[in-house]
Amino acid sequence: LLGAGRMKLLGLFGMLLLLLIHTAAAAGGCEFGDFPHRSTGIVCRMTKAAALLLNQETAKVIQAAFRNAKFPNITGERSVRLLGKVAYELTNMQVDQLSLEQSAVELREDDAIHLAINNVTASFRGTLTYGYTGAWFLRLFHSVDFEIKSSIDLQIKIDLMCQRDQVAADASHCYLTFHKLTLHLQGDKEPGWLKQLFTDFISFTLKFALKREVCTEINFVAQMLASFVQDLAANFVQDKGIGLDISLASAPLITATYVDSYHKGLVWYQNHSAALQDSLFSPGLLPASRMLYFWFSEQVLSSLASAAFMDQRLVGTITGDKLQELFGAEESEAQHKAVQMIFQGTSYNESVAKVWSLAHPRISLQPEGTVVRSLVAVELSIFPAGEQPRMVLYMEKEITVTIQAAYAEKKLLLHPSDPRIEFKVFQCTADPSRSEPSLRDFLQTMISHVGIPEVTSRFAEALTSLMNSKGLHLFEIINPEIVTRQGYVVVQLDFSFPNHLLLDFFEKKF
Repeated sequence: LLGAGRMKLLGLFGMLLLLLIHTAAAAGGCEFGDFPHRSTGIVCRMTKAAALLLNQETAKVIQAAFRNAKFPNITGERSVRLLGKVAYELTNMQVDQLSLEQSAVELREDDAIHLAINNVTASFRGTLTYGYTGAWFLRLFHSVDFEIKSSIDLQIKIDLMCQRDQVAADASHCYLTFHKLTLHLQGDKEPGWLKQLFTDFISFTLKFALKREVCTEINFVAQMLASFVQDLAANFVQDKGIGLDISLASAPLITATYVDSYHKGLVWYQNHSAALQDSLFSPGLLPASRMLYFWFSEQVLSSLASAAFMDQRLVGTITGDKLQELFGAEESEAQHKAVQMIFQGTSYNESVAKVWSLAHPRISLQPEGTVVRSLVAVELSIFPAGEQPRMVLYMEKEITVTIQAAYAEKKLLLHPSDPRIEFKVFQCTADPSRSEPSLRDFLQTMISHVGIPEVTSRFAEALTSLMNSKGLHLFEIINPEIVTRQGYVVVQLDFSFPNHLLLDFFEKKF
């Protein structure tokens, strides 16, 4: 209906829904039971600071919406004493001038977002066609150009409802208050009988038409964008056979300073998922000084790691220059001797190291970082020219390492510390009796100082690539922090307006 105006409205309502898509009232067909936080694995908090930032876009969005709007023709007919029936039609109506004084957004505890756009001054231009018909005569219709001056306030209440455990946005509570609505015909600014006649006829009809068309469009965009953003979010948290169930676990908590939403966070692998234990979350665990917070329980991360293991994603190979970089840092004669024993004179380009996890990794979230404990196997094989490939080294070891995570320059960074290694199996063809302790000491040192950082770096690169494939690098994330606590992790950040989402929406929907 509003054409380009529909697209421009996405700037304001799109961002509000994007950040509040996680929020829904416990009405509309969702039953959460008696324990609202029991099955919560993920919590999202949007604070008033985020809403205020988004509200900065309100003025230009509303202006663009009115300016690009294509209003329908307005027709009417009234009986007038002595004149008979007067019929009229307003056509080709478009916005000529527009200004907006101020806008405000408010979070209230009635499960809604309230927008107030004050003093939208708009000038409309178009063509008025009119004529008089009576019982005994007919007059031809005449056309004149017209201009309408108006001053309007908009009050919009966006209710976030729950339907089928997902969010549905209802912006039908939309009100237009007219402070002024004056009609000028053919540029004549002075009152006259014709102007007064049509002002009386048209005023109510025009007010009703503007309210109906503008508010209907706002509600349409809100509902359509809610569906689009939910599809976007669902795609972001799944990759092939692994995904997260982000459906609502309970009704939201809405305060004057923040909105919390609660999601199940169940990890599914090949359409199977396991229930979470009772959640540790309480609203006091999150502050409200940043714009956006994400809270993840330890169980969610542990389940993701298990799914990755079952999907055989915890496997890697090291060859060529990277293998030389790992083993080539020989600082002593003993280390040089150990490397020679392992590779038996074969070049690094003829060697391949395979690293994989033998069991489900165990993850524990602590204030110091994410503690990962895993049983890992390492197999080194050489491929001498003209000979059959053979394994020269095999190890199984339990590794415990604390990892601190950060996100900077659109990359995930993982910093390992405090590695502990316990050998379970050790086989080396150059030392079958394991009589060379320096060999084992060298490998333990190499794994701690070089091997673990290399594997951790590869995981960070793979996760960054996965997140970027979902579009994370398109967001303008400001000063993100990843904070671990006993049993949970918090991601906190500020952001700027992500215009790319609107472009993506345009491509998919228009």
